[in-house]
Amino acid sequence: METVKYLQILTEEIHSVVVATLNEEGRPETRVIDMMLYDEQGLYFLTARGKSFYRQLMQQGYVSLSGTKAKRAVRVDGRVRSIGHEKLAEIFANNPYMGKIYPGDTREVLEVFQLYEGTGEFFDISDPAHIERGSFVIGKVTDVATGYQVSEACIGCRRCLSVCPQSCIAIGKDGRAKIDAAHCLSCGRCAEVCPVQAVHRPQK
Repeated sequence: METVKYLQILTEEIHSVVVATLNEEGRPETRVIDMMLYDEQGLYFLTARGKSFYRQLMQQGYVSLSGTKAKRAVRVDGRVRSIGHEKLAEIFANNPYMGKIYPGDTREVLEVFQLYEGTGEFFDISDPAHIERGSFVIGKVTDVATGYQVSEACIGCRRCLSVCPQSCIAIGKDGRAKIDAAHCLSCGRCAEVCPVQAVHRPQK
């Protein structure tokens, strides 16, 4: 799927997500925030200027968020910035319940934040025997490899095939194991049983 499709799932289907920042003591602090809009430039949400969340966003400029619904989950880590009242009218038009929370001019205290650069993952276990996952990027970020990979050191012993819970490893034409990343749980069992340490997880 394209990035915009993952953002659509996050905004329209999941909508309410857990967002993490760091508090004044440097410890993780979470809250549930609604994702209001999405487009090809990223995700949009809002908060009031009087909240500690607002101060943390302005100081840190970075969030980690995740949401799940109907056994499908999306996670995003990325940079955020305030865009003031830009898109505020569009947010209220697309999310009518906000007009009841902040009626009339009371919405002036709100500011819109854009998650404009980051990486994300999608995970679907609605069919537990055949899970699906994907990764995506927002903005000018180099796509990063996820899951486990098999190096040229593989000797084709097939041990990894027998321990994979999703049966997503096969032997390729070159005689080496191949992992189907779209169905991999990233449990690491294949790496544990490899006698030559040919299975590894890329470093972020």
